[in-house]
Amino acid sequence: MLKIRLQRVGRKHDPNFRVVLMDSRRAAKSAKVNEILGQYEPRRKHINLKRERIEYWQSKGAQLTNTVRDLLKRGGGSK
Repeated sequence: MLKIRLQRVGRKHDPNFRVVLMDSRRAAKSAKVNEILGQYEPRRKHINLKRERIEYWQSKGAQLTNTVRDLLKRGGGSK
């Protein structure tokens, strides 16, 4: 099953996250993602999401994690 989830990137004590599409059986730290769908920087409260692609993958059966669902509700931009 495909999941849209967060993948941590960045330095120690400076969290940055990618919003990625990946197989739910893989670990989030593995670099094997199907598509990068956005980014989230919690320190700057910056959310940048590709809403069209997220909606496309949801229509194909991909599931959102709770955190990504909350980010979408907060109003991540689209590009």
